[in-house]
Amino acid sequence: MSTLSKMTKSKPDFKPINPKIKNLKPFKTGDIKILLLEGLNATGVNILKNAGYQVECHAKALDIEILKEKIKDVHAIGIRSKTKLTKEVLEVAEKLMVVGCFCIGTNQVDLNFAAEKGISVFNSPFSNSRSVAEMVIAQIIGLSRQIGDKNTDLHKGIWNNYAKDCHEIRGKSLGIIGYGHIGSQLSVIADSMGMQVYFYDTLQTMPLGSAKSLSTLEELLSICNFISLHVPETPETKNMIGQKQFALMKKGTYFINASRGTVVDIPALKDALKSGHLAGACVDVFPSEPKGNGPGFVTDLIGCPNTILTPHIGGSTEEAQSSIGIEVGNALVKYINNGSTLGSVNFPEVDIRAPSEDSHIIRIINIHQNVPGVLRQINKILSDYNIEKQTCDSKDAVGYFMANVGVENEQDMEAINLALQSIPENIFTRVLY
Repeated sequence: MSTLSKMTKSKPDFKPINPKIKNLKPFKTGDIKILLLEGLNATGVNILKNAGYQVECHAKALDIEILKEKIKDVHAIGIRSKTKLTKEVLEVAEKLMVVGCFCIGTNQVDLNFAAEKGISVFNSPFSNSRSVAEMVIAQIIGLSRQIGDKNTDLHKGIWNNYAKDCHEIRGKSLGIIGYGHIGSQLSVIADSMGMQVYFYDTLQTMPLGSAKSLSTLEELLSICNFISLHVPETPETKNMIGQKQFALMKKGTYFINASRGTVVDIPALKDALKSGHLAGACVDVFPSEPKGNGPGFVTDLIGCPNTILTPHIGGSTEEAQSSIGIEVGNALVKYINNGSTLGSVNFPEVDIRAPSEDSHIIRIINIHQNVPGVLRQINKILSDYNIEKQTCDSKDAVGYFMANVGVENEQDMEAINLALQSIPENIFTRVLY
């Protein structure tokens, strides 16, 4: 019996939730294997378990050799920031269809190579914005009142009650570098607390509240009392704040980085703190971070004055992790079961309406190299069938084709599947019904 025949016989096990809409899915959900790493929130885990998939969970990131062995046999993997899905790892992922990054960043995944292998990657760009923004507000207040150093003194039994160099934040200026989801959320909160907000972004962005956009990074660095970084990790942002940029800041400026560890030159930050040029700093992210909790963390910033160090906890709230679990968990289910790429970071975003339950409609999904002539080949294969709806879009080197096609029997379904897989530019073909 063919694999397709086995899949067809398993279809009655699945009961549609909506009787008017066909729930597409050509497999027993129990055959889909999901690997979840780094202690993902129960909301996402439960969504995937309730979908019927085999779910294996681990509290920490795995060593690379163990990861390479485990990833060979799974159809989807969920990670946070510590698991690195490099080309070396993805090359052995023979069945992998989709990656869920249960966080904002996706720099831990080789997105281009994943796309070339037909592996879609999803993340959660919005869900922890409030949590990070609130923590930065707390850090601004903590720095301006030297709470970190005073807390350390008291734990040593030293009583230091003084007001020198301690300030309210009302009326002070905050410079935000990167006015995206987190930067703009921070802007609104700071504005409501009486701060004058300035921001710099490479993209034209509408200011919120009384915030003011500045045309150069240099101007922002030179006029603000507090500087807060909210940029992604890219080749362009690596060490974007270093000795030169710290020198541009006013003496007594406070510096905060809750974005990515590689965007700041740590030795230069240490020098600026030790010399007294900066009045303090909060750092939540580091160029190199441990894979798990425990002792042994080292950074040049340990012991610097009025410096608050936190272990990458900007988005680590129950509320944020719950929202991330729901957002990414649902995205994985929709992609596996229906082929929807809405929210994918390395595929074109494609979706079409589901066919009606009583129709003889199947859904064709074809991932292919984005070169001339592929769509012509696909349409030739489908020319003998009624196409209810179809769409095709591309992103960089990858094209994504989706169509609802009317077929009357399993033989036609298998013929379409085999014909599409035989296209030279084919990367991956799926048939959902």
